[in-house]
Amino acid sequence: MNSFIGEFIGTALLITLGGGVVANVVLEKTKGQNSGWIVIAFGWAMAVFVGVYSSLKLGGSGHLNPAVTIALATFGTFKFSLILTYILAQILGAFTGGVIVWLAYKDHFDSTNNSDLKMAIFCTSPAIRKPINNLLTEIIGTFVLLFGALCLSPSANSMGSLEALPVSLLVLGIGLSLGGPTGYAINPARDFGPRLAHYILPIKGKRDSDWSYSWIPIIGPIIGALIAGLCYQTII
Repeated sequence: MNSFIGEFIGTALLITLGGGVVANVVLEKTKGQNSGWIVIAFGWAMAVFVGVYSSLKLGGSGHLNPAVTIALATFGTFKFSLILTYILAQILGAFTGGVIVWLAYKDHFDSTNNSDLKMAIFCTSPAIRKPINNLLTEIIGTFVLLFGALCLSPSANSMGSLEALPVSLLVLGIGLSLGGPTGYAINPARDFGPRLAHYILPIKGKRDSDWSYSWIPIIGPIIGALIAGLCYQTII
């Protein structure tokens, strides 16, 4: 139960702060409107720090990411028996975070006419829609995320839980360096949970939830994380 609670709350905080910074930048009449990509990247980095730290404190492993959970169970010390518990907690937490962001920014959603910007708060979309290239970008980003996180771990043999500060700085780097093509989902739950919230919530003037693209931020991160786990295990 502690594992579920830790991953649920950690992921909910991740999306509340991560989706929140996007809302602050792109929605009309906010204090942070038009403050730019660097603000978004830093906001997501802090979201990861708070989410991972909270998850670890509450009994989770700080994964907050089904791709990470699957890879660490496949190549690391993480228990296979916890995979479904973690993934369910992560998706529900991400959905909850999306709802919280909508509640916090409700008036600003109502004041914004651009339906694409509203959707961008919940989920990712490509700058140039080319599925194979978009998939490759997500694979690369997630490879860097997990391989980098494992290399930054204090213990060379640690493949169970992640460290909050190194991972948050790593996500900052990924956002600044690799985030341009697809918005760096690098996490199936981070994209699917809020996308589902976008689909369900009565958001004024919203567009469709672009389900035709949604498989890319699910499959890409899983492939990237598995490759990273394999490479790390082979080298170490």
